[in-house]
Amino acid sequence: MDVDHYENFPVASVLLPKALRAPVGIIYQVVRTAGDIADEGDWSPAERRERLADFRAGLDAIAERRAAPVHPLLFGKLAGVVAQYKLPLAPFYELLLACDQDIDTRRFADRAALLDYCRRSANPVGHLMLHLIGAATPRNLADADAICTASQLISFWLDVAADWKKDRVYLPLADLRRFDVTEAQIAEGVIDEAWTQLMAHEVAFVRELLVGGAPLALRIRGRLGIELCGAVHGGLRILERIEQAGYDVLRERPVLNTFDWCVVAMRTLAMRLSRRIGAPTRSLEGNV
Repeated sequence: MDVDHYENFPVASVLLPKALRAPVGIIYQVVRTAGDIADEGDWSPAERRERLADFRAGLDAIAERRAAPVHPLLFGKLAGVVAQYKLPLAPFYELLLACDQDIDTRRFADRAALLDYCRRSANPVGHLMLHLIGAATPRNLADADAICTASQLISFWLDVAADWKKDRVYLPLADLRRFDVTEAQIAEGVIDEAWTQLMAHEVAFVRELLVGGAPLALRIRGRLGIELCGAVHGGLRILERIEQAGYDVLRERPVLNTFDWCVVAMRTLAMRLSRRIGAPTRSLEGNV
């Protein structure tokens, strides 16, 4: 679980309200530290679990209003943010569970299992952002979940080849079987009709998720709402790029260029002004 995947919810941006930059920075540092324990360095699985247990003890210390036994400066800062903004600690514990899962889990049996992982690895960041701005209503939380999960899935679809080199496959195994795609095909970078059908299926699901959660961006006021509109349309544009590349994410990772960012900016502005999502149902080159 890598915090860099949180293009799904604004965690560091010039559009972020100035008053929130410090608390968001502290949250980012906490989550990133936990992610690095799970995924970086040369520690053994047992050492990673031990370090994550220490990290969990730091959260326990905040809950019990005492000094943290590990990373005292970092957890001291987080304790201040939690107290000031009355943040729940549950999202942090969920993120740690995702970190635990990262140590051993290399495959996901089906979409339900993958979405369950995203519930812990991506969605808590959206929850924390909504609590920071006092907008954590059930409706907003549900829409944030859709945006966060969709954005993490997009990162997975973009990084199929890179994840394979780490012996990780985020495409659900049930979907691979359904479309007659093998792991050997991923290893060899084979793009055929079966692969394109599989990826078209995955892309369509993510687009539906993003569009479903997009109304949140219209309910959130100010610069944060604008950034959320941009996050939605940035994700939708990446899906278009995947389609335009013939779903070939194995040999070259689709990226957004200057023109694409202009498209995203125009669609973001149109969304804010019209109060409508205006999401393309399928990409056409040059469609803005």
